Amino acid sequence: MEIPFWRFTVLLAAMLAAGVAHAASQAEFDQQMSYDGLQPVKVKDLSLAYKRPDATLAGYKRVRIDPVEVRFDKNWKPQRTGSRLPVTAAEREDIRTGLAQLVRAQFVKALAAQGRYPVVEESGADVLRLRIFIVNLYINAPDTGGSAAPSGTFGMSAGEMTLFMELFDSESGQILGRVVDREEGRSPGVMTMAGRVSNVATAEDIAAAWARILRNALDRAHGMK
Repeated sequence: MEIPFWRFTVLLAAMLAAGVAHAASQAEFDQQMSYDGLQPVKVKDLSLAYKRPDATLAGYKRVRIDPVEVRFDKNWKPQRTGSRLPVTAAEREDIRTGLAQLVRAQFVKALAAQGRYPVVEESGADVLRLRIFIVNLYINAPDTGGSAAPSGTFGMSAGEMTLFMELFDSESGQILGRVVDREEGRSPGVMTMAGRVSNVATAEDIAAAWARILRNALDRAHGMK
C-alpha cells in the first residue's frame, strides 16, 4: 500500500509547522509515517527515515525510478528576478519539469556509476523501485530567462526543497523504506544576483547528495563499504 500524496503533504506540512524538535509532534509524525509497518531509524545526513523491520537492500542490483514529481510550497508567490512581474504558469511548469529531470538525472548518474546499479524501466526480482517526490519547493529568486541558461532547466537562489522518497520491491510492491529530508540552497551574496547556471548547480549538488546516500546504502548492503 502506498501512502497517498495528499496525505503525505498534509502530514509533512503539519510537522514542519510544529517543528521537528517538538517531541510530541515528532512522535505523532513518526506514528503516521509508520502506518504501514515501518519503524523510525537514524540515517546520517537525512532528516527522517523509516524502515521495514528486517528489510535489506542486499538483493537489489538494478533500480527502477518512477517519474519524479515536484510540488511548490503553497505560500510561494514568485516574481521574476529583477522585476515585479509574476512568474507565468508556463514558467512555473518549466521550473517544475526541469527540477524533476535534474533530480532523476542525478540519481541515475550516482547509481549507475562504474556500472554498479543500472537504472532500468522494468520490474524484476533484483530491481529496487524508487518513488521520488520533491515538495515544498520555494525559490526566493527564480531566474526564468537569459540566453546563457541551459535549455529546459530552472533557477534557484536561497530557496529550499524537501525530498520524500519511498523504496519498494519492484515485483511484490512491498515497501522497504521511506525518507524525508529538507535542504536549503544559499544565495551567493546580498549584492550578487545569481544566474541560472549557478542556480542549477546548487540544485544539482543537493540532488546528488541525496543520490549518494542511497548509493552508499546499497554499497553497504552488498558489502562494498
